[in-house]
Amino acid sequence: MNRQEDGVLLKNKPDNTAFTQQRLPAWQPIMSAGYVLPTFLLLGLAFIGIGLGLLFSSNSVIELELDYTGNLPNSSCYPCTNTTIKGCKCNVQFKVDTLLVGPVFMYYELSNFYQNQRKYGVSRDDDQLNGDLQYLKNPSEYCFPFRRDSKGRPIAPCGAIANSMFNDSFVVYKMNDNGTRTKVLLNAKGISWWTDYNVKFNNPPTDNGTDLQEVFKGTVKPINWPRPAYELDTNPANNGFINEDFIVWMRTAALPNFRKLYRRVEGGLQRGNYTVEISYNYPVISFNGQKRVTFSTISWMGGRNPFLGIAYLVCGCVCIVTTAVMFIVYVKYQGAHASTEK
Repeated sequence: MNRQEDGVLLKNKPDNTAFTQQRLPAWQPIMSAGYVLPTFLLLGLAFIGIGLGLLFSSNSVIELELDYTGNLPNSSCYPCTNTTIKGCKCNVQFKVDTLLVGPVFMYYELSNFYQNQRKYGVSRDDDQLNGDLQYLKNPSEYCFPFRRDSKGRPIAPCGAIANSMFNDSFVVYKMNDNGTRTKVLLNAKGISWWTDYNVKFNNPPTDNGTDLQEVFKGTVKPINWPRPAYELDTNPANNGFINEDFIVWMRTAALPNFRKLYRRVEGGLQRGNYTVEISYNYPVISFNGQKRVTFSTISWMGGRNPFLGIAYLVCGCVCIVTTAVMFIVYVKYQGAHASTEK
């Protein structure tokens, strides 16, 4: 070996340190029964404890679910299922037996509605919804067949998701002992995700004193909407693409049975009798769907969802059973192993 080759070898030689020469102290666990069995037992007990806590917390959430589909003749909303009747209203009564401390969340729920269908889920134009003037008048091809109307005018907002927006409305009354009723205040502010409201959805810019109606000039409303986007609300801060009911609907659900936040009752619901006055506009009978309105309290972990607690309980039980099986195997074969060594 010549000097040049010696120089190359010395140059590539790692430093003589504990790290590069792999002389650092190391610890390797010994998987003996004395370590494994207690570990699985403690994990199982911990999982069961956490699962019981989560399940108890979930069960402490109070939910009142009211079906108003109207598919039964004795339902108060049955006449409203006739789609030829416009502006139909119906009332659903319910009773609160236990004080529901605020905030109480009010949801609408749909069943057998597949927002996760592929072509439905992509039928939108996010650039248009973000307030881009170019796409306001020239929507994306993904919106077809709800991209333009029969006269070739652009639809704003375009797409199947926007066209099928839920448009039932609710008014809640508390029934007083003297026969009168008091309207319950419903808060519509902050019902959408922060990122949706502040990042993804924006109205087109209104420069030089132009109002929202002027900006939408040249476009038409979605086919199934009763009014254009700039008239969704009388409050200018909740109109157009930043209308929170619209934003909530545009966040599509992953499953065919879903609920979406409608309002919050900040003051909670006192004990007593209540009536929900429903403006019945959204047809569901044609696809065998159901409609419900739900009032729900919350806990520290959110709404009622027993899945996480049940999952912890199942994992804990599996760990306990595994511990028992390994202990039986250890006791059974430990003697045979000891006799073999002798």
